[in-house]
Amino acid sequence: MVSSTAGAIAAQRSARVMVVDDSAIVRGLISRHLGAAPGIEVVGTAANGEIALRELHRHPVDVVILDLEMPVMDGMTALPRILAEHPKTRVIIASTLSLRNAEISLRALQLGASDYVPKPEGGLASAESFHDELVMKIRALTGVSERRAEARPPPAARPAPAPAAATPAPAVAAVRGPRLKPTVLAIGASTGGPSALTRFFESIRGAIHQPILLTQHMPATFTSLLAEQLSRAGQRPCSEARDGEPLRQGHCYVAPGGWHMVVAREGAMPVIRLNQEPPENFCRPAVDPMLRSVAAYYGPSALAIIFTGMGSDGAKGCQAIAQAGGRFIVQDEASSVVWGMPGAAAATGLAEAVLPLEQIGPWARRIAGAPE
Repeated sequence: MVSSTAGAIAAQRSARVMVVDDSAIVRGLISRHLGAAPGIEVVGTAANGEIALRELHRHPVDVVILDLEMPVMDGMTALPRILAEHPKTRVIIASTLSLRNAEISLRALQLGASDYVPKPEGGLASAESFHDELVMKIRALTGVSERRAEARPPPAARPAPAPAAATPAPAVAAVRGPRLKPTVLAIGASTGGPSALTRFFESIRGAIHQPILLTQHMPATFTSLLAEQLSRAGQRPCSEARDGEPLRQGHCYVAPGGWHMVVAREGAMPVIRLNQEPPENFCRPAVDPMLRSVAAYYGPSALAIIFTGMGSDGAKGCQAIAQAGGRFIVQDEASSVVWGMPGAAAATGLAEAVLPLEQIGPWARRIAGAPE
């Protein structure tokens, strides 16, 4: 599921996109590939942020593909103005994957950019995976399908829609007997995750002394930077996980980009194991392997949270958590950038709660036994 705004876009027309990059070749390649994708229409391009802002007032769009390094006005200067002047517009950062650009891109995600797609080092001419990822993320952010809006019957030819029925609340897992105090917290997130996670870690500062395992869909360069950022936000040790590392109280472990992170037993102690088994849900790291291992090791003392993200990664893992007697909650649709992952987990009917972002921290503090 996506937000109601995105749903409205999908119901009415194709997603309107602007490509902002100082390279005319890059603009042309991205525009050509996006324009060939059903349900996506490139309505403008710009060579820098200043031109983009001017064009956006004349031709509003749903998604801006934004480069970082441009003359006159770079992407980081333009981003807050785009978000302030066009609050319904989503921004996807598209930049080369250098350490410097990764740091800037992570900051852009904190400022409100919806997602990031790294440009391939070998150029865009034959980079199908780059273009496919852009298409996938535009569709997730706007709710468009592969069918073009023009292929649908015109509004006048369709019968008036019936009044919308109230959406039923997701089923809640039956709680039988006293629940164990959690001994671990496992978290999954994707699109919109960095900003949501920062706010969550700020809200649990000084509380939740159980180990935290976090899988966020990100490239390798990003995950170590995310760990540093969350360490500052939550004022707790947080680092990229290492294979064979024992889980320590109060520490947060972030799955490295390109590696699945799971929990295994070594003697009587839980340790982290990293592997490069095939991607799950098109992702590596993926949330499901982590949650399955947490369910197997911790059983009824496992607690999981699924934050904003596209796709369905984490839903099967949450089922495993619930079936082992543990508990999980998900972020609600209104506060999610994309309600794919949390929506899929909620659809299992086993979530203990579906909460807005600002309520997740207080809930987790209470469940974990932190003082009020």
